[in-house]
Amino acid sequence: MDSTNQITCETCAACCCRLEVWCVTDTGVPDHLTCTDPLGGTLMDRLDDGWCAALDRDTLLCRIYTHRPLVCRELEVGSPECLVERGQIYSGT
Repeated sequence: MDSTNQITCETCAACCCRLEVWCVTDTGVPDHLTCTDPLGGTLMDRLDDGWCAALDRDTLLCRIYTHRPLVCRELEVGSPECLVERGQIYSGT
């Protein structure tokens, strides 16, 4: 991939912000942005359209970046997992 097509969070359209995210460690995610699943696990809440409740809709950046869940921290920009999610979103699958 050349530098003109480099994937960054700023150029991504927040594909990963549509994934279901479990909060398995305490990173300081505000309670009002989480919900509880039927088994009692804590998840990032999502709005009616499926986007993460922490996503700033104007900038498509995370409003709680320094307190984001561990799974969000571990998903590296441009990693194989990132590319899979980008492909699924952009291909409509």
